[in-house]
Amino acid sequence: MKTVTMGYNQVFVPQKHEFYVDMTCEGCSGAVTRVLNKLDVKFDIDLPNKKVFIESDKDADELLETLKKTGKTVNYIGPK
Repeated sequence: MKTVTMGYNQVFVPQKHEFYVDMTCEGCSGAVTRVLNKLDVKFDIDLPNKKVFIESDKDADELLETLKKTGKTVNYIGPK
């Protein structure tokens, strides 16, 4: 998570993270959508390339654990 100090205030800057999720169909991407909608994040799903891009101030490990709730194989690729 990135933070920027502005005067006396720290502001959390959302980062974009890239994940590999072993999705093979619309049902798989629907499962990803369901778990991510429970978090306050912006995301894009690239089904043909099996990638999920998440913009959030949450820790990458927390996002990884959330994606694993789909039952799919998930790997963190890195910041985007």
